[in-house]
Amino acid sequence: MNKLLITLLVAVGISGVAHAAGDKAAGKEKSAVCAACHAADGNSAIANFPKLAGQNDSYLIKQMQDIKSGSRQVVEMTGLLDNLTDQDLADIAAYFSSKTGTVGHAAKDLVAQGEKIYRAGIADKGVAACTACHAPTGQGNAQAGFPAVGGQHAAYIEKQLKAFRVNARNNDPQGMMRDIAAKLSDAEIKAVSSYIQGLSK
Repeated sequence: MNKLLITLLVAVGISGVAHAAGDKAAGKEKSAVCAACHAADGNSAIANFPKLAGQNDSYLIKQMQDIKSGSRQVVEMTGLLDNLTDQDLADIAAYFSSKTGTVGHAAKDLVAQGEKIYRAGIADKGVAACTACHAPTGQGNAQAGFPAVGGQHAAYIEKQLKAFRVNARNNDPQGMMRDIAAKLSDAEIKAVSSYIQGLSK
């Protein structure tokens, strides 16, 4: 049922928002301020800040637009995007999406549980497999606006899932992530986050 719903949502293009084509060369210059937290190549070394390298540009644009408008609250980003145009955002997204993301390691004691959740979901709790939107290798689905997650910091994934769970983050299409996160325990979130950190193409 969940897989059918997700497939239908993707098919009708729930997040097919048109945006200007980005210029990655211009984006490199415009992203200089981003390097303080996300690193110059988008591979943040600080687990609290997400890796942006290799992320789908459509997802990056949506997140920056949401942060700029205030519909997604990120304290560390306050004011940083205020003077940027849509073209600036598209350029920055194009730059970071062109970079190659690094991959971490999953905690050995959490791999089995994390892999099961990521690949099969939790049927008795109505949790769909993460692969349905984020793909088996974690590269996401750019056309549908679903982010790449493979290699992302476990601490960042865990923080975002917990934010979705308590509605502190509500900028996901149709509330899909909020619905999924609400059904996950802290231990399940920790396991799947760790697994994602070690996931690569």
